Amino acid sequence: MIVIKIGGSEGIDYEAVCGDVAQLVREGQRVVLVHGGSHLTNQVALALGHPPQFVTSPSGYTSRLTDRATLEIFEMVYCGQVNKNIVERLQRRGVNAVGLSGLDGRLWQGTRKSVIKVVENGRTRLIRDNLTGRVEQVNTALLNGLLHSGFVPVLTPPAISYDGEAMNVDGDRAAAATAVALGAAELLILSNVPGLLRHFPDESSLIRHLAADELEHVSQTCAQGRMRIKLLGAQEALQGGVRRVILGDARGERPVLRALDGVGTVISEQ
Repeated sequence: MIVIKIGGSEGIDYEAVCGDVAQLVREGQRVVLVHGGSHLTNQVALALGHPPQFVTSPSGYTSRLTDRATLEIFEMVYCGQVNKNIVERLQRRGVNAVGLSGLDGRLWQGTRKSVIKVVENGRTRLIRDNLTGRVEQVNTALLNGLLHSGFVPVLTPPAISYDGEAMNVDGDRAAAATAVALGAAELLILSNVPGLLRHFPDESSLIRHLAADELEHVSQTCAQGRMRIKLLGAQEALQGGVRRVILGDARGERPVLRALDGVGTVISEQ
């Protein structure tokens, strides 16, 4: 079992990713695909006159400020255009893909945060009515039923709260929670960089191997922006029993197969 998370930044080669997934499925591999859609969401939000806003937590993690209008734009792009585009690409290659959001069948459940702390201009303040949370439960019965029936699940945020509210969740951490719940051997997190860079944005400074006990240190010293969340997702996956996490490059040819061959940043217990 492999869980693959594809980022939503500019430059992702979805054709190449879907081609690799189709090859793995033909070879008998069970695959769950999780995707984002941040770049297109930003473009649509600007076009609709509701530009994106991002906030940073006191611990340094950046996230999208999500009010109801933002969530509806998010659903349009993630659950609509991006999800169905990926499903179409897979179907064209003979893969019987099924696209679902975390809302469907309560696939991803968690607690919605009633208040979040953010840092602005060096000061901490509280924000309420922000529709965000974290995946705490995965509907493995639904996913295993699809997998056993020969379907390939294509999953995307948002998730659903225990009270039935849609909420924005981080896709990397949702993928990690899914990998843990399904007992996946490997989690691939693919984006528009080669992996963790020691000196961002110098791609020649790629860190090729990391032990799990190094994650805290490199998160503070090397990771910037969204990479810190990816490292957090990697840490949660390894702590939950996933054997290996690879941070790979979704640009160019054979992105999934290259990552499985160890091209990128390979993170394991040792």
